[in-house]
Amino acid sequence: MEGVELSVVVPVFNEGDALPHLIASIQTVLDDLDLESEVILCDDGSTDDGPTIMDRAAELDSRIRVLHFRRNFGQTAALDAGFKHARGEFVVAMDADLQNDPSDIPTMLDKAREGFDVVKGWRRQRKDNWLTRTLPSRVANWIIGWVTGLKLRDYGCTLTVYRKEVLGEINLYGEMHRFIPVYADSVGARIVELPVQHHKRSYGTSKYNLTRTVRVLFDLMTVRFLLVYNTKPLYFFGKFAVLALLSGFGCWIWTIVKRVAWEEPLFTDPFFSFGGVLVIVGIQLLLLGLLAELTVRTYFESQGKSSWILRAPNPSTSEPPDPTTGS
Repeated sequence: MEGVELSVVVPVFNEGDALPHLIASIQTVLDDLDLESEVILCDDGSTDDGPTIMDRAAELDSRIRVLHFRRNFGQTAALDAGFKHARGEFVVAMDADLQNDPSDIPTMLDKAREGFDVVKGWRRQRKDNWLTRTLPSRVANWIIGWVTGLKLRDYGCTLTVYRKEVLGEINLYGEMHRFIPVYADSVGARIVELPVQHHKRSYGTSKYNLTRTVRVLFDLMTVRFLLVYNTKPLYFFGKFAVLALLSGFGCWIWTIVKRVAWEEPLFTDPFFSFGGVLVIVGIQLLLLGLLAELTVRTYFESQGKSSWILRAPNPSTSEPPDPTTGS
């Protein structure tokens, strides 16, 4: 398929009951859009009849492609595989449980054509359980916005339109698919949120639980570190090294003061020993930071990567879009 403009990426895990309705809805939307498009269904090791349904749909519609994982690798891996196989100028990610509505795609695509790199869906009226799903999600959105500096109302909404070029530099691990806008923002992407429809789950069971929330918090720490110290890890380790060294020297000075003023023992003083430990820790942190600097330089030079990324010219507009118009 040459000249594909739109790719729809759908991670699927045991959603056999919802798949026929989802595929039909997507096909209807793409028919109405009347543009070169494709649908990539990423089978994340489903154990129900979903793989058969997807393969049958691909046989009947040349726009549909199916990627079958050998086992369940998770939603993030499924999205990453779909993004890497997508050929469209714009890439839409959405869930397979029919809670996202494909009919929102045309409006989001129009917004992206105005010059935005990421059009993030915002489930303004969520149909999930408020206590177990909506409330934890709002708390997580606030924490992610506070840690990363990118204030979005709904990080957890999968329904999003991306420019393909934005996804080119992003590799996803863990539960990091929800942090794609953060990565995009770090390279200067233009991001806007649009309210989208959200439906109650009618088929299957939810794959989310509280353990995923814990994993998201760990991934958030990783994202923060990578964004701030990706090319300068010594700055991270150096702060703690200086703190440890100053504290260690402070302990030694206090030991000397006690020796001179009150003739207390020097080498047997606990502060002297504790100061020695802090100084050794500080030196180790400095050396660790230097090793990290060497690793970073080796990575960038061996991969032929640069520490900067150029923005592709946007032919659709001569002025940067206003992100407040879609919020």
